Amino acid sequence: MRIVSLLPAHTEVLFAIGAGHDVVGVTFECDHPAEARSRTIVSTSAMPEGLTPPEIDAYVAAAVAAGEDLYRLDAGALAGLDADLVVTQDLCAVCAVDVSVVDDALAHLGCTADVLTLDPHTLAEVDDAVLRLGAATDRTEAAEALVASTRARLDAVRARVAGRPRPRVAVLEWTDPPYAPGHWIPEMVEAAGGECVLGTAGAPSTRVTWEAVHAADPEVYVVAPCGFDRDGAQAQADALLAQGLVPPGARVLAVDANASWARPGTRLVDGVEELAAYLHGWGGGLQESPVNR
Repeated sequence: MRIVSLLPAHTEVLFAIGAGHDVVGVTFECDHPAEARSRTIVSTSAMPEGLTPPEIDAYVAAAVAAGEDLYRLDAGALAGLDADLVVTQDLCAVCAVDVSVVDDALAHLGCTADVLTLDPHTLAEVDDAVLRLGAATDRTEAAEALVASTRARLDAVRARVAGRPRPRVAVLEWTDPPYAPGHWIPEMVEAAGGECVLGTAGAPSTRVTWEAVHAADPEVYVVAPCGFDRDGAQAQADALLAQGLVPPGARVLAVDANASWARPGTRLVDGVEELAAYLHGWGGGLQESPVNR
């Protein structure tokens, strides 16, 4: 089977269930595992490089309002790969190339590849997406084992935090302007033994004001800007502290959003374990902003 994966989360799942050698095409963001970087890139960003967080927000808002695509699909590269299966999403136009663009490209190329569209909104639906990928690639047993392992790790965290005080946690999916979390992130906070004070599980993330963030009275701020790794999140966390947008005495944790928060893949459980350790003082070398230690 020849597989093209158009979302980093799908790519990491495919490799995790043993289908990595079948993956022939990926996006420019597919960076886990490292081997994924060796595959042909068929999707790139239309956004200019070097933009600041507010400039990125403005660019995305303008593109969405104008009906413009945020990603470029290389139809030539796609045609040359002769894919049997294209894995895509219809969850978020900001996250990856839209499935309608994929369908149009395949029709134009006369490609008969199957298209598997995955749209997880919750942790349970992320597990279901793993199982669907397993079924589509004849790796059902490996997918079931991966889901069982993830659920066991989550259950272990939930058991360990049971009965403990639950700190009030504000997760920032973007910082300038601030965005409250949706989808699976509020569930991650709850599983880690915190109370997610902004956002709704299973719903889209939403733009909020700093007044609303402060009114929620969080004890912990998790800076998890979509599309950024830990270093990028740390820089934004430090900027928030320097600007006084986070009150003195608040705890601030910068996380690798790409690895274990924004992508509905195999590493969300890593984010839950990291946050649980941070909230409940278990150590583990977690990174707190030096401005607010």
